Parts: sequence; structure tokens; C-alpha cells
Amino acid sequence: MKITFNSPVVLTFSFLSVLVYILTVQVGIGLEWFTLSPSFNYRNFYDYLKLFTYVFGHVNADHIIGNLSFILLLGPIIEEKYGSKNTLIIIASTALITAILHILFFKASLLGASGIVFAFIILASLVNIRNKEIPITFILVALIFIGKEVIVFFEQDNISQFAHIIGGFIGAFFGFKLKPKAGFSSAKSGRDILKGLK
Repeated sequence: MKITFNSPVVLTFSFLSVLVYILTVQVGIGLEWFTLSPSFNYRNFYDYLKLFTYVFGHVNADHIIGNLSFILLLGPIIEEKYGSKNTLIIIASTALITAILHILFFKASLLGASGIVFAFIILASLVNIRNKEIPITFILVALIFIGKEVIVFFEQDNISQFAHIIGGFIGAFFGFKLKPKAGFSSAKSGRDILKGLK
């Protein structure tokens, strides 16, 4: 028995998030580099970087533990199905699209990987997707997770719910568009999820 680096993209993302959390929250330096500001300056190179780096920032331990719990549970299944390159594209696309829409419509700062979490949740519900079929699990997950976020968003006007909703839609888009890697087994992935819950 040996330890394997089974999901390089997901694990690297998680390790970087923990490192950023230690530096920004525990040590107290550099949080501005991992916070998306609503006042985007197109002449500032660092503002372009923050369109992606804000997903590594978290405000407290509960925030990062909650996000990484889902990412580490669901991410390896997604990376196994779609490959490391596509998983990186999913993460980067979710970060960028959410950031652009946030800058356009909100006047508050944003940080955290909640949008990626919701993209992964929706993607995981599409593990067993077949051509021209929509799994009932996808419909139920979309209604429960995305539906709840839409209701809370309109009741509280909470910007974090907006990131969740966008992440969910991006996850659905990639879930229907991407083809799984050759040899992917959804049954094996289901067993991996159960192992992660034990």
C-alpha cells in the first residue's frame, strides 16, 4: 500500500488554498492579492491576476474547511472522469466568469471557492450522463442546491449566493458538453465517493 497523488489539479488547488489561508489569515499578510475588488482597473496587471486568485482566499477556518471538504470529496471523481486539463479549465472558467459578472453587477469584494464547489456538485450529479438523457439526480440536485441559492439570493441579496448560482450553471454546461476520458467507470467513482464518506 502506498500514498498516491491521485488528483494533481484538485490537490494542488487545495494545498495552495491552505497555504494562502495560513499567510493571509493566520500570518496576516497579502489578503488583498486574493480578494476581488469591484473597482477593476484595466490598466493594473494585478487586477487581472485577481480575476483568478480570489478563489484561493478564505475569510476564516469554517469558510476554507467547508469549501475544501466538497472539493476534496467531489474533485477527484471529476478529475478522473474528465482529466486534469479539463478540470483545470473548469476551475479557471468558473473563477473568471464569476469574477467578471461580479464586477459588473456588485459593489462588494469577493473571495473564496464557493462557485467552484457548486460547479463540482452539479458536475458530480452528471457522472452517469448518457447521450440525449438527463439524469433525474441532476434535476434533483439542481432543484435542491441551485433553487435554494436563488431563493436566498432574492430574499437577502447576498453576493455569495450569486457565485454559487453561476458556479452551478457552469458545472451544468461542462457536464453536458465534456466527454469523459476513455475507460472512465462511474461505478468505481461511486465507490470512491462512499469511501470518502466513511
